[in-house]
Amino acid sequence: MTEQTTSVEETGPESGPHTDAPRSAGPALVVPPLPEGPPTAAPAEVQAPTVKARKDRRVLRAVLRWTAAAVVFAAVGSAAAYGVTGMERTDVPGLATRTDGRWDYPAIVRPPLPSGSPGPFAESNKAGAHYADLRELLLPAPKGAEADASLRGGDGWLDRKTFLTQYGKTDRETVDQALTDYGLRHVAARGWTAPDGTRTRIYLLQFGTATAAYELVTDELANYDSPAYALRGAALTERDEQFPDKVSVDEVVRYAYTESKPYGAEQAREAFLLAGDTVALVVQSRKGAAPEIPFQQTVVLQSQLLG
Repeated sequence: MTEQTTSVEETGPESGPHTDAPRSAGPALVVPPLPEGPPTAAPAEVQAPTVKARKDRRVLRAVLRWTAAAVVFAAVGSAAAYGVTGMERTDVPGLATRTDGRWDYPAIVRPPLPSGSPGPFAESNKAGAHYADLRELLLPAPKGAEADASLRGGDGWLDRKTFLTQYGKTDRETVDQALTDYGLRHVAARGWTAPDGTRTRIYLLQFGTATAAYELVTDELANYDSPAYALRGAALTERDEQFPDKVSVDEVVRYAYTESKPYGAEQAREAFLLAGDTVALVVQSRKGAAPEIPFQQTVVLQSQLLG
C-alpha cells in the first residue's frame, strides 16, 4: 500500500483508493566510443597541411559527437525529472508538501496477516474477510496532530452509541437498526485535530461477510448524489465533484460527499469506503471551510490500508 501512504495512501491517498500506464522506454541511445587518445603528432617530414587538416577534422567530429551525446542525456534526464515533479498532486497522496496543504503522514504499512490467512480480496476468501486486526488497519495520525481520546474506546474498540452520535438524533435509531440487521460485529475508530483546526474521525465497521457490508452501504447508507443520513450539523451534503475519479484503490468502492453552502460555522466532508467485509466512514470538518486536499489524501491512504 498505501493513499505514505499512503498508502499514501500516504497516502496512501484511502488510496488509497488508480494506475498509471508504464512509460515507453523510447529509442535506444547509441553512445559513440571514446577516442583512444589525443592525435599523435606525425614526423616533421610528413606534417603536410592536408594531413594535419584531416586529423583536426577527426578530432572535431569526435568532440561534436560527445557534445551531442551529452545534450541527449541531459534532455532525457530533464524529461525523467519532469515525469516526477509534473505528477498531479493527488497521484502521490502520502508525500508531504508545503504548497498544496497535504499532511505529513508516517509511512503507511499494512499489518501482517495471521499465518495461513488470505487477504480480503483473494479468490479463496469468499467472505471478503479482513483477517488482520481491524484496529491496526486504522490510518495513523499525521505529524503535529492532537489525538482525539474520545474515539479510543475500550481496548481500541468503540461502542456503537459513540459511533451513532455522528448522526442527528432523529436518524440514530434508524441507523442503529440497520447496523443490527446487517450484522455489525465491532467498530474501531481513530481521530485527531490538525494544527490548522481540521478535525478528522475515521470509523471502521466490520461485518460477517462482504455481501452484508455491500448491501448496508448501497441499500441503506450511501446514494450517488448524497448520503442517506446526514451527519450531525451537516444537513446539506452532496456528491464531492472535486474528488478525482482517477485516484482510486483497486477493489475499494468510494462514495465521497461534501457539505454545500450555506454550511454555517463549519464545513464537513465525508466518505464511505467499501472494502470486503469492512465499511469505513471518514469525516473531516473545520470552521470556515474544510480543505479538500487533506481530505482526499486521508481517504486515499485509508483506502490503501483496507485494499
